[in-house]
Amino acid sequence: MTSELFAALYGRGEAAAQLSDAAWVRAMLDVEAALARACAAEGLVPARSADEISAVCAGEPVDITVLRDGIAASATPVIALVAAVRARVSDQARGHVHLGATSQDIVDTALMLLAKRALAPLLRDATACAAGAAALADRHRDTPMIGRTLLQQALPTTFGLRAAGWMDGIDAARGHLAQVRDRGLAVQMGGAVGARAPAVARRVAAELGLAEPALPWHAVRSRPADLACALGGLCGVLAKIARDVTLLAQQEVGECHEGGGPGRGGSSAMAHKRNPVAAIAVLACCKRVPGLVSTALACMEQEHERAAGAWQAEWATHADLLSLTGSATSWARELIEGLEVEGGRMRANLAASAAGDAGVPDGAGELIDRALAAHDRLREGLGRMKPAGAEDRTPTRRGGS
Repeated sequence: MTSELFAALYGRGEAAAQLSDAAWVRAMLDVEAALARACAAEGLVPARSADEISAVCAGEPVDITVLRDGIAASATPVIALVAAVRARVSDQARGHVHLGATSQDIVDTALMLLAKRALAPLLRDATACAAGAAALADRHRDTPMIGRTLLQQALPTTFGLRAAGWMDGIDAARGHLAQVRDRGLAVQMGGAVGARAPAVARRVAAELGLAEPALPWHAVRSRPADLACALGGLCGVLAKIARDVTLLAQQEVGECHEGGGPGRGGSSAMAHKRNPVAAIAVLACCKRVPGLVSTALACMEQEHERAAGAWQAEWATHADLLSLTGSATSWARELIEGLEVEGGRMRANLAASAAGDAGVPDGAGELIDRALAAHDRLREGLGRMKPAGAEDRTPTRRGGS
C-alpha cells in the first residue's frame, strides 16, 4: 500500500482517493445496504429491516481498528463488519443483516465497486493523455526528426508520427479498460458455494451499477485478472511514452523537455540539471505494475469453491494496481499536456545525421491522419458507452482532421 511519505509519487490523482481504507469500508457497507434492499424487494426480509440496515450502513463507518483485528482473527474483514452492523440495528432487523451472503460476496463486490469508482478519474486522465498526444501529432505532423532504432540513428520521421503512435497506444489501452469497466466489473452474490438463485444478485448489480454475471465467479477469477491485465496494458503504453521523453530530453539530444518552470526537476548536488520529473514518476509507478499483474494471474488458481490464500492475496494487489495506474496516468497527463517540443533542435540533429538527406517518408502524413480519425471515432464511441452520470472532461483537439 502507498505510504503517506511517497503518496505524491505513487498515489497522485483522484483514483488513489477511491482506494483508501476508508473507501474499502464504505464500499463494503454500500454492498451490505444494497443486499438488504435487494432481499426486501424479493420478499425475503421486511422493508422496515432493509431501511434500518441501509440507514446504519450509510451512517458512521465501522472503525478500521475493529476490522483490522477481525482480519487477524478470521482472515476476512466481513465477519467483524457484519457484527458491527448487527450491533447497531434493532433486534428485529439483526437477523436480516448479510442474509444469505458470504464474506467473499461482500469483498468481491466491494472490490468491483472500488474499481468502478477509481476507473472514473483514471479514464478521464487517460482520455486527456490521448487528446494531448493527438494535439501534438496534429501540431507537429511536419516537424522532421531522426528516427532511432536500437538506440542508434536510423532514418527520418516526424515528431507528429511519434506522438500519433503514443496516442494510438493510449486509445487501445483505454478502450480495453472501458470495456472491462462496462462488462467485466460484475456483482458477486453467489452465497456459500455459488448456488444462490440470481434474483438478489440481479437487484444488487442494478443498484450498484455493476454488471450481472451469468454465474457467480467466486472461484473462476477471470474478471479480476482481466482488470489487472487492462491496467498493466495502459501502464506499458505510458511507460513507453515516459521513456521516450527521458531519452529525448537528454542535453546532448535536447529535442523536448517538460514544462514546469524554474526549479522544476532540480538536483541536490548539480544546479545545472533539469530532470524530467513527470516522466520519472510515470516510470516509477509503472515499474511496480508487472509484478502485481503477475500476482493477480497467479491468484487465478483457486481450490474448489473458495481459495485458501489466493483470494485473500488479491485484495491489496488490485488496490495497489488501481492506485499506481491512476497515479501514472495523472503524471502522464501532466507530462503530455506540458511537453515542450524543440523542433529546431530536431532539425539540427537530423541535418547532422548520416541519414539527414534521406527525406521524411511519404506515408507519415497519411498515417497521422488515419490515426487521428481513429482517435475521433473512439472518442465518440466511448462517449456513447459512458456510464450514466459520468462527467465528460475530454479536451478538444485543435485543428482536427
